[in-house]
Amino acid sequence: MKGVWLTDVASKALDSRESIEEVVRRCKAIGLDNIYVVVWNRGYTLYPSAIMEAEFGRSVMPGFSKFDMLATLIEEAHKESLKVHAWFEFGFSSSYQEEDGGHILRKRTEWKALDNQGKLVSKNGFQWMNAFHPEVQEFLLSLIVEVVQNYDIDGVQGDDRLPANPSTAGYDAYTVAAYKKEHNGAYPPQDYRNRAWVDWRAKRLNRFAEKIFKTVKSIKPKIMVTMAPSIFPWSKEEYLQDWPTWVEHGWVDQIIPQVYRYDIEAYTKTLASNLEFMPENCKNLFVPGVLLKVNDYLPSEAYLKNMIKANRKLGLKGEVFFFYEGLKGHDSFFRDKYPKM
Repeated sequence: MKGVWLTDVASKALDSRESIEEVVRRCKAIGLDNIYVVVWNRGYTLYPSAIMEAEFGRSVMPGFSKFDMLATLIEEAHKESLKVHAWFEFGFSSSYQEEDGGHILRKRTEWKALDNQGKLVSKNGFQWMNAFHPEVQEFLLSLIVEVVQNYDIDGVQGDDRLPANPSTAGYDAYTVAAYKKEHNGAYPPQDYRNRAWVDWRAKRLNRFAEKIFKTVKSIKPKIMVTMAPSIFPWSKEEYLQDWPTWVEHGWVDQIIPQVYRYDIEAYTKTLASNLEFMPENCKNLFVPGVLLKVNDYLPSEAYLKNMIKANRKLGLKGEVFFFYEGLKGHDSFFRDKYPKM
């Protein structure tokens, strides 16, 4: 499993058939056989969605109405025997740097995730829907089903926002009522980091992870269901993502934690510690996410090479790179050296 994430942010790779053809050529040449392409971003789908049209009057993200990006990528990738995974990048986040949560939460105010001050949950610039509300869950699941039914996709993927909610969330009326019903009328702790409160909410997201997996498999059993969460246990403490439980119960075909670190010591330590959370018979399902580019950052070639070596030393035969544009910054490495590693 060697792959790359493909996004529309800070990249023009999805803007035309010609640019998509270039993506496929580059991936094929260097041995990346899995492409994880964004299909859900900032409250919009990047494919024409009948669900989004019916619910919000906006069938596709502005700028992607001229051609079906997802169908085009699948067509071109499959010609070269590359696999395409539909990456629901924004998950339960409705917007980025929009104080009111964007167009979705302007229309569906009852879908807001609320903190213990009654305010819309916003973390690191992202605004959030309530991941515990059944209507919100069904909305996200309906988008996943729409892609699975309408496209010859090879996989679907959630990440650090699906299934997830910041641990500051859970103080909306629906979730509070559900908690009170199970706790003899007691309110949730005001301390959002309270361990029992974190566990209670994480278990509800675990059930949604199970539902995603079983729903997809009931439609097309061969489609892969993968998740790319944050590293554990930070993922649970901050985003209620208890992904070792997903692995243990068989609710994912692969887990691709974001082992994003800026020096080899931190990378190796984080990689090894997260492997320890994998059941012994499931370690082959672990594929590390490697940070290749963010904003102006690119790892040095020496550091990049050492990360790959660390993966191989631990018996990991592949990785997924974030993100595509970073391949260009290390063109000679990926062309000449990476295929031999």
